[in-house]
Amino acid sequence: MTTALLRRNRNFRLLFSGSAASNLGDGVAALAFPWLATLISRDPLDIALVAFATRLPWFLFSLPAGVITDRADRQKLMVRADLMRVVLSFGVVALILSGPALPAEGNAAWMIYGLSGLAFLLGCAEVVRDNAAQTVLPSLVEKDALERANGQLWSIEQIMGSFIGPPIAGLLIALAVPAPFLFDAVAFALAAFAVWSIAFPPRLSQPMRRSFWDEFREGAAWILGHRLILQLAIMLGLLNALHMAGFTLLVLYSQEILGFGAFGHAVLMTAGAAGGVLGGLLCPMVAARLGPLWSLRVALLLFPLPFLVLYATSSPVVAALVLFVEMLAAVLWNVVTVSYRQRAIPEEILGRVNAIYRFFGWGMMPLGALAGGWIMAMVEPDLGREAALRLPYLLAALGMVGLLVYGFARLRFPETDGPTR
Repeated sequence: MTTALLRRNRNFRLLFSGSAASNLGDGVAALAFPWLATLISRDPLDIALVAFATRLPWFLFSLPAGVITDRADRQKLMVRADLMRVVLSFGVVALILSGPALPAEGNAAWMIYGLSGLAFLLGCAEVVRDNAAQTVLPSLVEKDALERANGQLWSIEQIMGSFIGPPIAGLLIALAVPAPFLFDAVAFALAAFAVWSIAFPPRLSQPMRRSFWDEFREGAAWILGHRLILQLAIMLGLLNALHMAGFTLLVLYSQEILGFGAFGHAVLMTAGAAGGVLGGLLCPMVAARLGPLWSLRVALLLFPLPFLVLYATSSPVVAALVLFVEMLAAVLWNVVTVSYRQRAIPEEILGRVNAIYRFFGWGMMPLGALAGGWIMAMVEPDLGREAALRLPYLLAALGMVGLLVYGFARLRFPETDGPTR
């Protein structure tokens, strides 16, 4: 049964609840931050700067976060990261109240820089929390339940982060611009309480404290010796960079091509979330039926489609449908690859290897975000505003077709979960 794991496993239920609250806050922020940026500036480079700052910590701090996760009490790391996000959410409120009336009519570049700084610090907390959260799951559920646990976590992340969070943000930002960030502070506080309440089992192996670089090299040597996981990490990085090149501009696409306000944009984002929710429920069964290799091939086949359609369409309904497909494919990819990693990587180095994996996989996102804004700004004088806004979606689709070809030609799963060379 889908809910059996939640009913019988209190610790997983608390982790699930903490993820729900945390991702609700993330979902509200996912709409509120870029929308606030558009109230301050219409320059695509300014919008991209905020997105870049949000994702930059994954590039800068993923690797040290892995060593910290394996050394430290993972429960305390998650609680402290969520409490830090409470404080920073109040910081955004203070920034809004100290600035001019919005939408800003004059030069409010200092607000973009301040918003980017706060987004960067929130991203730093997210790096620590998310790496620790993914690392603790194998200690809270049985190995044969990892696909179900990951599927349920992905479902609740999508429900709260993209299905419920953005509409709430749309309503709150229409009520008062600071309101979504006050809501975030409450959500992150609830997440901290849920994780603090978990009774974590003792670590099976207590890490022997050595120098930072010795511990880092141990994790790096493991992932470099595991060809498949290294391939998946690099492919994920390229997929995420291409995704961010388009997603960074989605707030402008929604306003200028689809004609949406804040709530309409939130509804558009929930369409993607619906794909994530369905994916979280169905993808574990799909993965079991197709096997890991063909599951990833199906995901790669689906990835270019939404970006090609967004390049060509002006229909809100069509845009919503392809965002649904994109998230469904993303959840299929994640359920397979995360579960495989959690089985294959030894527990004592799981934090470090996960962090290195996410350095490759998520570290490319800020570069993709910056590239999307830069491409639009560079070609707008020649192509015009609308054509320039559409172009990053075409380029992202072409890049994903290249990854599709590579995946079919070179991606192979071994018969066992051991390293392959």
